[in-house]
Amino acid sequence: MLRWILFILIYFFISFYGLQAIKSVTKNIWLHYLFIAVAIVVASNFIIQFTVYSEGRVLNPAKSYAFGFLLAFISLGFIIIPMLLGEDIIRFIYGLYDKMVNKNEGFYMPSRRKFISQIALGLAAVPFASLLYGMYRGKYRFRVLNYTLHFEDLPEAFDGYKITQISDIHSGSFDNREKIEYGVDLINKQQSDAIVFTGDMVNKKSSEMVPWKDLFSTLNAKDGVFSVLGNHDYGDYVRWPSDEAKAQNLQDLISLQKEMGYDVLLNESRFIEKNGARIALIGVENWGAGGFKKAGDLKKAAEKVDENDFKILLSHDPSHWENEVIKDKYHYHLTLSGHTHGMQFGIEIPGWIKWSPVKWRYKYWAGIYKELGQYINVNRGFGYLGYPGRVGIWPEITVIELKKGTHSA
Repeated sequence: MLRWILFILIYFFISFYGLQAIKSVTKNIWLHYLFIAVAIVVASNFIIQFTVYSEGRVLNPAKSYAFGFLLAFISLGFIIIPMLLGEDIIRFIYGLYDKMVNKNEGFYMPSRRKFISQIALGLAAVPFASLLYGMYRGKYRFRVLNYTLHFEDLPEAFDGYKITQISDIHSGSFDNREKIEYGVDLINKQQSDAIVFTGDMVNKKSSEMVPWKDLFSTLNAKDGVFSVLGNHDYGDYVRWPSDEAKAQNLQDLISLQKEMGYDVLLNESRFIEKNGARIALIGVENWGAGGFKKAGDLKKAAEKVDENDFKILLSHDPSHWENEVIKDKYHYHLTLSGHTHGMQFGIEIPGWIKWSPVKWRYKYWAGIYKELGQYINVNRGFGYLGYPGRVGIWPEITVIELKKGTHSA
């Protein structure tokens, strides 16, 4: 109860200053009423969604949109409040000075300056519009990222071998089949030798993937489609009537992927052979630092793999690479991960800047990294979770070409 009281007080504070800015800019009473109405609707919907419909810890689409609209609305306060509150402090000091120097009987504060509110509203419109754009267009703004990685010990037969990676489908969040069809078709258009999926097919339950099974079953590559589990795939974020029901949910998801034609790697490996040479594809169950499930067993997964084999590891959480993989006696040439989503928010200008708040949680959070002669690609994710959108960090399809040599670009 206390947290809701605090929420209402903070929300009222943000709404109050937003209204003050609008009042300073326009005297149109209907715009004032409209702002108040929007503020009430956004807060009411959020409270209802998070008190009445509260199954599990992961947001369903309705709760996600309630959160998204709330986030967009309060983003106005991030800009407006510092500017108007700063102006209020100056106005108060001026009024106090005027009273003490001129010894006025009353206390007079200068009125708000219109241009300050105009600037505040103009600046606040940027994050507000960006968050709304992210909810309606950004989350389906699929992009293909191409990387070429060179390895001296890559078997000659695999020079030019292409792998398409997708991650974090989060099918329980989808709300537009046409857009998802476009994304799936884009994956197939890459015509890679293999497709790999690095975990988090659902948000909470295997049933979320059932409506999308036929669509994602169309993924096709010459050497197959391979997958591993992510932390959301285990059903840990929902209340189950029994342990048996939870275990059955996981088995249903694994069976579903197999029916879709995916080769699910559960702490195991496969070999891809070509012209008498081979590379090892190794898949671990989820292993994550910071309280996430540690079901991944790297030793077990690689027990059939020779130390001198060229190795590609599928591991959902990049913290596994940082904490265990790069320190292992085996040399894992390339690890493919996801999990971070790039926080679905940030700024990326190739060659200039790559930033997201998630960098404070994960050292390796998006793109290609190299440590101790080993590479990792952290995919930004195909779907979305929580905030129902993406701003600056767009949904990603990764295509990695393996080349024999010493130079990577």
